[in-house]
Amino acid sequence: MLKGLGSQRLVALFTGGWLLFNFPLLGLWDRDVVLWGIPLFPLALLLLWAGIIAALAWLMERPQDRFDELPDERAGIPPPPEDQG
Repeated sequence: MLKGLGSQRLVALFTGGWLLFNFPLLGLWDRDVVLWGIPLFPLALLLLWAGIIAALAWLMERPQDRFDELPDERAGIPPPPEDQG
């Protein structure tokens, strides 16, 4: 179905974000509390959204374990012949 650890991590991030923005867990933040002059619910939405974007950026910019890409040597593909001209 999915190849590579990167794809599995993206699916896990999507699932986690979907659960965080779904009613039962999102309802935890619906309180009459004010932090730094901002109601808790919009502040929690902003922080959750920013956290998901930061996690996505971190996953996409990781140099190792990058989806299904392998260097030719590790994949068992011989290098192309050098031009003798």
